[in-house]
Amino acid sequence: MSLDKAASEVDAAITREGDRGLGYENVFAGVTSFLRRRITKDLSGVDLAVTGLPFDQAVTHRPGARFGPRAIREASTLMAGDPPYGWGFSPLEELAIADYGDMAFDYAKPGEVPCLIEAHVAAILEAGAAALCLGGDHSTTLAALRAHVKRHGPVALLQFDAHSDTWVDDDPSRVDHGTFVYKAVAEGLIVPERSVQIGIRVENEPWLDITRIDARRVHAEGPVAIAAEARRILGDGPVYLTFDIDAFDPAYAPGTGTPVWGGLTSAQVPGLLREMAGIDLIGADVVEVSPPFDHANMTALAAAHVAYDLIALWGWSRRSGG
Repeated sequence: MSLDKAASEVDAAITREGDRGLGYENVFAGVTSFLRRRITKDLSGVDLAVTGLPFDQAVTHRPGARFGPRAIREASTLMAGDPPYGWGFSPLEELAIADYGDMAFDYAKPGEVPCLIEAHVAAILEAGAAALCLGGDHSTTLAALRAHVKRHGPVALLQFDAHSDTWVDDDPSRVDHGTFVYKAVAEGLIVPERSVQIGIRVENEPWLDITRIDARRVHAEGPVAIAAEARRILGDGPVYLTFDIDAFDPAYAPGTGTPVWGGLTSAQVPGLLREMAGIDLIGADVVEVSPPFDHANMTALAAAHVAYDLIALWGWSRRSGG
């Protein structure tokens, strides 16, 4: 860290010029944005936009994920002065990244939210930027997928989760965080035989021809072997990655709506993400962070680390000289 810059930088979210460079502002002060990026609705020249989807009215158990984007942003200020560990490049310096703020919606009209999310994410993509979404509950992923598929065609889904989210739901009017994969398959948004779910540890049918790699296999075989299998299945086509924070064991991420024991560790997840380098990642999200049930900001910190690594994963093949 540059001590001179730390003593002089403040409110970089609204005062910084340009969208490249590390941030040295005091962690405990200033206007909060993701990784101290500039907050803007103008995406001219922006490579990747981070945006919040603060919606949690589709949960089956504990609410609170509406506060997730704010908590993840605050936790991320701790990381803004350094490149993500182990990637060998600095995405904040090599790529133009901005904080696009949150999506606006009427909380009393939850049925309208999926269409609003789709339009919100589509606007980012139409501006020429990639989108990293911070949830919000897992229902938000379906709408984000729709926006990406309209631009890229059907994609492979790489899902980190305790739950498969394949509960049968043939009612298009329902908004449910446990059915987005079922609906994504039914709508032809994802290619099941090229899709992978990692960390599963809740029984749920149907499988829908998606490869499930449960948490026990990750513990037994390790991140390198699991990532190699996942990459083989994902292939060379476009991939959308969704990370439900309950993929972590509650010991590492207690602040979530439906925690399940036996999950992934904070050592396994960065290994898995780093070993995915080279996939054609076209979009991603981190969801289900519920700050009211968090302790010592553990879950928000885990989510911020995941989101930073997702930026590195997206930027791996797009970096200078990549």
